[in-house]
Amino acid sequence: MKRKLNNFTFKILLIGVITCIGLTGCSAKNSDAYTSVDFAMGTVINQTIYADSDDTQEVLNLIVDIEDNMLSWRIQSSEIAKINAMAGVGAVNVSDDVRADLLTAIDVGNHSDGALDITIGKISRLWDIEGDNPKVPRDEEIQALLKDVDFNKLIVSDEGVSLPANSSIDLGAIGKGIACDKIKQYFDQKGNVDGAVISVGGSILVYKSKPDSSNWKVGITDPRGEQQDVFAALSFHDACFVSTSGDYEKYFIQDGKRYHHILDPKTGYPSESGLISVTIVSDSGVLSDALSTACFILGYDKSLPLLEYYDAEAIFVDSDKNVMVSQKLKDSITILKDDYKIIE
Repeated sequence: MKRKLNNFTFKILLIGVITCIGLTGCSAKNSDAYTSVDFAMGTVINQTIYADSDDTQEVLNLIVDIEDNMLSWRIQSSEIAKINAMAGVGAVNVSDDVRADLLTAIDVGNHSDGALDITIGKISRLWDIEGDNPKVPRDEEIQALLKDVDFNKLIVSDEGVSLPANSSIDLGAIGKGIACDKIKQYFDQKGNVDGAVISVGGSILVYKSKPDSSNWKVGITDPRGEQQDVFAALSFHDACFVSTSGDYEKYFIQDGKRYHHILDPKTGYPSESGLISVTIVSDSGVLSDALSTACFILGYDKSLPLLEYYDAEAIFVDSDKNVMVSQKLKDSITILKDDYKIIE
């Protein structure tokens, strides 16, 4: 069995953003460029911040705190772990932030016909694709757990959050987008950041405009290339969130077949929509992350109404390396490899 878990590979790489590292006079404003590369939430954290002081450690601390106290199903102190522990027992009081993010996940689940379902936790752990012992489970094991995957049974109210017995939440599909939202809130409150690009794995916060008035440039990983290869670049002048989901991030190969980590909640197996990568651009981190997963599972045609509903833009790549681009992104994308072709 061949196994490839690219935890240390950027799903989305930053191109040109770090060209000012270590240089003076790079920004038109009175700010310096502070950069760091760290590891948290099971992925690489890449920061470039233009500000009058170095906030990279504070941002990293914030990300670690979000994982430890809010989002992780592994860490008992987190709100999600507490909800899972009380499944079938009773409701758990949660913070306003966790409540809002759960409601967003439920909303996307409803509008995507269940393509996003955060109650898939037990099936994710059965496959263990992100763990040390990935395997193809027996079908009867999957079917036994599949009956308890249903986000509609997740109750979120002012009194707390409750799950039915045998159900389990996994926020892997939205957690990194949530982190990007919280980082933006931190920058807004701090007030001293002139511009920034923060990548939390495959989710990116593009904050404000670049201080020298040039565009931010974000590269999209080549799903079939070598590590850190990119097949396209996006150019942005203003703030946004960008998230990518792909079958190349975490997977293993058994008997010649690729088994990736994006599981279809309806089947319990890795999605087979014909797509190998989906990139979403949105004004919300959690939405960009949620939609990248939902659209990957839905496939191109079924994703279009979802994108329209949430006013989001997307780039789809199928297994033949055809690239489908939302109308509003067509002037922002540059294809960098000849074997990828934009089709209408």
